[in-house]
Amino acid sequence: MIEYTLARSGDATVYRLLTTLLDPERAPAKELAALYAQRWEIAAALDETKTHQRGPKLLLRSKYPWGVEQEIYGFLLVHHAIRQLMHQAATDHGLDPDRMSFTRSLWIVRRQVPAQAAFSPRQTRPGAGPHPR
Repeated sequence: MIEYTLARSGDATVYRLLTTLLDPERAPAKELAALYAQRWEIAAALDETKTHQRGPKLLLRSKYPWGVEQEIYGFLLVHHAIRQLMHQAATDHGLDPDRMSFTRSLWIVRRQVPAQAAFSPRQTRPGAGPHPR
């Protein structure tokens, strides 16, 4: 059993990690505690993608394996893009990106997408606009 606290957060909660790894040279307690915290970061990212970004009732639409793979890559790319926006916003304001809410950021992005989609980057009829073709 490994007992530790999260010094960075200032929380005095004592966490206990049970493991079958008994050799402290091959698996130092400090490394195991750090890896366990990383494991929860990964679980949180999966939850953000599956539960919040995709939504509980949205199914993958493709009937073919390559299409399902493409949809999954699409979800992962959107997740990465939102996380990148969060990181940039936090950095610009001197904040810790880990303290930002993914669901609130997702909501902000979703509010902005319809406004952006209303403008076509291409002309809809030849000769329209200030730069005719």
